[in-house]
Amino acid sequence: MTDRLVKAVEGEGYQEIISEEDARLDYLSLGKLSLQSQQTYCGETGGNEAVLVILSGVVDFSSGDQHYTELGGRKNVFDGKATAVYVPCRSQYEIKARTEAVLAVCKAKASERYEPFVVKPEDVIVHHRGKDSWKREVHDIITDNGEGRVQRIMIGETFNEPGNWSSYPPHKHDRDHLPEESKLEEIYHYQLSPEQGFGVQLRYNQDRSIDEAYIVRHGDSFAIDQGYHPVIAAGGYKIYYLWFLAGEGRTYKLYDDPEHKWLME
Repeated sequence: MTDRLVKAVEGEGYQEIISEEDARLDYLSLGKLSLQSQQTYCGETGGNEAVLVILSGVVDFSSGDQHYTELGGRKNVFDGKATAVYVPCRSQYEIKARTEAVLAVCKAKASERYEPFVVKPEDVIVHHRGKDSWKREVHDIITDNGEGRVQRIMIGETFNEPGNWSSYPPHKHDRDHLPEESKLEEIYHYQLSPEQGFGVQLRYNQDRSIDEAYIVRHGDSFAIDQGYHPVIAAGGYKIYYLWFLAGEGRTYKLYDDPEHKWLME
């Protein structure tokens, strides 16, 4: 990866998007699994815990003596809440697609081994955050409900209406400075509706030694190791991003840019 932004590449089977060898991230990596109907994929987690988020389609899942059938069902990420499967480290698993299916394989380095579990759409917690042009809908997949069930990973989905901002007012989480801020790295994976749309991902820090803007399109991904990182959807296009975080612990404490905190009053 020559940049924090990884552009989408079409392909079948398993694709590594952000690898474990990426020098910017200590804990996180991301893959994508694209299967045709009745196709089977066998994977292993190694030194990572993983959350398989079904972006579209219906699948069966097996790992050890755990078997789940007919998981998922949404046509795309804008068609309802997610279904996801947690797979612990040092595990083998099998995915069989009942329909054409796409899954995000979200990984965080881990050493503690827990039990697999499924998060169904009715388990997803929905938050309506912000106001005015920074209203958005945030879906928690594994956050507080992961205590005692996962080691590090926290994961969810954010939905922006056309022209709206999220991760806004801007926040960051790149310092180990509790109780004010926890150090967590993060990955975003974007989807657009309609798919030809685009959004803008910003990244900056207080002294502006980092001050960047990236055009993000359907299927792109972004690695966040430091800095404030707000997102905006272009007019006429909804933007979605799958987000997941990890650090040494699971304390989730964001630091808001003090220049823009007045927006929250």
